[in-house]
Amino acid sequence: MQSTRMWLARPFYERSSLIFLGVLGAALALVTVANLVVPEGHSLHVSTYTVTLLGKYLCYALLAVAVDLVWGYLGILSLGHGAFFALGGYAMGMYLMRQIGDRGVYGDPLLPDFMVFLDWDRLPWFWQGFDIAGFAFVMVLLAPGLLALVFGFLAFRSRVTGVYLSIITQALTFALMLAFFRNEMGFGGNNGLTDFKELLGFDLASDATRLGLFIASGVALALGFVLCRAIVASKLGRVCVAVRDAEARTRFLGYRVERFQLFVFVVSAMLAGVAGALYVPQVGIINPSEFSPLFSIEVVVWVALGGRATLYGAVMGAIAVNYAKSVFTGVMPEAWLFALGALFVLVTVLLPQGGAGLFANRVGRRRRDARDDDAGASSSQLSTEAST
Repeated sequence: MQSTRMWLARPFYERSSLIFLGVLGAALALVTVANLVVPEGHSLHVSTYTVTLLGKYLCYALLAVAVDLVWGYLGILSLGHGAFFALGGYAMGMYLMRQIGDRGVYGDPLLPDFMVFLDWDRLPWFWQGFDIAGFAFVMVLLAPGLLALVFGFLAFRSRVTGVYLSIITQALTFALMLAFFRNEMGFGGNNGLTDFKELLGFDLASDATRLGLFIASGVALALGFVLCRAIVASKLGRVCVAVRDAEARTRFLGYRVERFQLFVFVVSAMLAGVAGALYVPQVGIINPSEFSPLFSIEVVVWVALGGRATLYGAVMGAIAVNYAKSVFTGVMPEAWLFALGALFVLVTVLLPQGGAGLFANRVGRRRRDARDDDAGASSSQLSTEAST
């Protein structure tokens, strides 16, 4: 038990992790104060709409951290993490739909509106239990985790790696998208799940609930970052890096590589599910478009732009790209994807380590210059003393 606590406490002894958590905590506090204390109309006031938008960015950041864990430290380029994100979102959406009750359009206390519209006479078996918050929150972790466990067991046991694994993950999320588009699946078909009313008894339309979801997203991001940082700083993380850099040699040394891959892959999928669950009540809808392979590819772009194998770089990339997307889709909606693709190519060619790598290189260069200056000053002083 003591060793487990020490393992999880390692990030709190790292300067970079403490800086990241401090910046995140300060940002949460400033936005909260600017929303609650600063009066409307003031230049420093943060509206509820902006709070919701920032909460969505934090959910995307947690998803990017999950992708960076498997891609940056394990070498698995997953193009299907959007599926885990969407499964967590659907689990939360099913709970929110069950909370509507007889307040829906058709007034049915048991069946969601889309089921009444499709003339369903009973609730499907897989919807049972989602009226209980605890069960729904467990399914937020269990649904993506179980899918990752089954998929990862089959893929890693067969030693599928590289581009072949990426293609298979992309095929997985595409197959799920096609399945969830069907009305017969019982998940709302093309329209998905929407018209949510409350979460844990709190009105989703109220400003206080919106702010609470924003804070919850920030706390989830902090906990996810700490968990991932604890993993990569442990012996498990060192083995993962060895697998990334030389999988065959790691196998030769006697490590069961597939077990390490499977564990980290499942943890990453669960984090993506949590991000999806927090995302849904803030945007008010979940539909099969979240399974789109294009979305999963976009997540990879966030991580690449921010910087692989840094975790905080993934957060920076997710927030920066989505902020730019919010701004420029209103200015050039048709050209935005082309601009994002061009930016990805330029960063890959000119900055292969992303924005975080550029920052780290500059800090390292300054430290080396400072050490060289100190060494030069010391040698000059010694020469002066020797001459006298």
